[in-house]
Amino acid sequence: MTTAKTKQQEKSAAAETQVRRCRGRPQARPDEETRAILLEAARKEFVARGFAASSMESVARRAGVSTKTLYRLIPNKAALFEAMVADRMERFAAGVRFRACDGNDVEGALREALVICGELILDPETIALQRMILAESDKFPEIAETFYKNATQRTLATLANWLRIQHERGLIVVPDTNATAGMLLGMMMFQPLRDVQFGRKAPPTAKQIEIRARDCAALFLRGTQPSGTRLCPD
Repeated sequence: MTTAKTKQQEKSAAAETQVRRCRGRPQARPDEETRAILLEAARKEFVARGFAASSMESVARRAGVSTKTLYRLIPNKAALFEAMVADRMERFAAGVRFRACDGNDVEGALREALVICGELILDPETIALQRMILAESDKFPEIAETFYKNATQRTLATLANWLRIQHERGLIVVPDTNATAGMLLGMMMFQPLRDVQFGRKAPPTAKQIEIRARDCAALFLRGTQPSGTRLCPD
């Protein structure tokens, strides 16, 4: 009887000790959450310091994560930059819901698509990243290749796919959707982007992006809609 009681007391004591340990020890953060924190810190670090001046240690410090953890999740600075760009584009792609056009308002649908692209490309941090890439691409050509492949080309492909769907529905006539998407993005982005890059103007506001998207959509559709198709009113 005494032995049984003693064993029960030992079990209870062990359980209490385990509870105290669990309460005192912070729960480990999932790797996915830690990775997201690191990529956000990397984006801020690259924008603030540039690629050359940034280091794995400075990113880990900004993120409040140990360098050992950073290296466990991402092996080097080039991979960190690539992961950061890819993550931003994944979030962009996940948020893109180019409104399906049923034929009643192709102009409104295109305007919305251009606004979404404009909010990405003309975002101050995206512009700052492009500045950094242009300044350091001679020494680090891999970061230019990463940005071109994962950001520039992916944005172009997303818009080209939207144009292809509208072309197949007979709503617009654009046989070469990739070339057309490039022209459309150029009309929407080129001048505002250059104004900011050369320090002539501040990045456009959301309202300015919306107005430019409206004007570009109307101008574009005048040249691409089938004969006899009337642009939808606002």
